[in-house]
Amino acid sequence: MNDPLFTLLIGSGILLLAVVSFFPQKGLFARMKRTRTISKKILIEDALKHLYHCEYSGVGCSIESIAGKLSISEDDAAELVAKLEEMGMLSSQRDSLQLSNEGRSYALRIIRVHRLWEKYLADETSVDEREWHHSAEEFEHKLSSSDADELAAQIGNPVFDPHGDPIPSTEGDLPEKKGMPLTALKFGEFASIIHVEDEPDAIYQQLVAEGLYPGMQVRMLEESKERVRFTANGEECVLAPLFAKNITVEQIKLEKTIEGKFKNLSSLKIGESGTVLGISKALRGQQRRRLMDLGVVPGTEITAELKSVGGDPMVYKIKGASIALRKKQAERIYLHSEKSEMN
Repeated sequence: MNDPLFTLLIGSGILLLAVVSFFPQKGLFARMKRTRTISKKILIEDALKHLYHCEYSGVGCSIESIAGKLSISEDDAAELVAKLEEMGMLSSQRDSLQLSNEGRSYALRIIRVHRLWEKYLADETSVDEREWHHSAEEFEHKLSSSDADELAAQIGNPVFDPHGDPIPSTEGDLPEKKGMPLTALKFGEFASIIHVEDEPDAIYQQLVAEGLYPGMQVRMLEESKERVRFTANGEECVLAPLFAKNITVEQIKLEKTIEGKFKNLSSLKIGESGTVLGISKALRGQQRRRLMDLGVVPGTEITAELKSVGGDPMVYKIKGASIALRKKQAERIYLHSEKSEMN
């Protein structure tokens, strides 16, 4: 004979499970359905972005390249392409895939959000630059076009993101690609870095670790199959050719050669002084504004005053005030050097 209490408990448990599973909007199955829908939306948008980047770079795009980029099987990629064709976002021409006008417009909206968010993080927050791309990869799928317009107005309607990529306008206008890979420079030629590619992530992280960023002046010293050796703002740097190809430069002509190196503030020993030449463009947003508010502007004299027990931070005398700066910040403040000669 069954225990009535036990039967009641079992029945209540089944009822509760049914409610949790099938409750409208908030139930388990409703949430799973939304997750699948969101995942499909992200795949569609990522595929459109990949198609646009291929088009912008002048390279062909295929089912295989979509599968590799999105880390999905070729069967899933083929199904995704069929869905995009059904939506009128692309067309298949021979062995290549081509965006329709509607697909291109959609892709540019996603790219606009991505690059605006990276610019916001760079200029308005203290988020590490190695995290900008990952954060933007998430937010590009969440912000609407109107949200993006509000964000753009908030940060001054920028034209380029912190990596040097152009930001599409609200109408989807984008300048033509310019510049050339760093590896195209010949010995002794000067150029300015205008873009640092943030994909693949492993290569980008290495370029960040080397301290490379748009706006740096470079001079080619050696280019071979084994390595690329160059100076960047006076500091020598060596990269594998594969890594160097992810840096885009624009050649510049100099009337006079820059001799020697600029000193970094971090090179000062206790009691030594130097005069500020400038702040590296790698210091952006709040950090840059704070330094300028403290008086770190061209012409200011700075004296190394005190070293902490661990050596970092250091205390510097700036306009009569004692200011503690981290080594990473001090390395990006340039001082005049007697050996330097500017054109």
